[in-house]
Amino acid sequence: MTAPVKGPASYFPSIEKKYGRPVAEWQELIRTSPLTRHVELVNWLKTEHGLGHGHANALVAHTLAGGAGA
Repeated sequence: MTAPVKGPASYFPSIEKKYGRPVAEWQELIRTSPLTRHVELVNWLKTEHGLGHGHANALVAHTLAGGAGA
């Protein structure tokens, strides 16, 4: 039996379902963005890509921490 996913990655299934893009694609966008600060990246995902705050925050936090895709 595997442990349940916790932290930012717990949002990944709902992010993929709601926005129709794999997490790896979102992470690539974050990594290739000229922005580097957490808050800047979250705001960019919200304004330019229509993500909700929680979803944007989870993606940025996991990506900047060096996490792999879902």
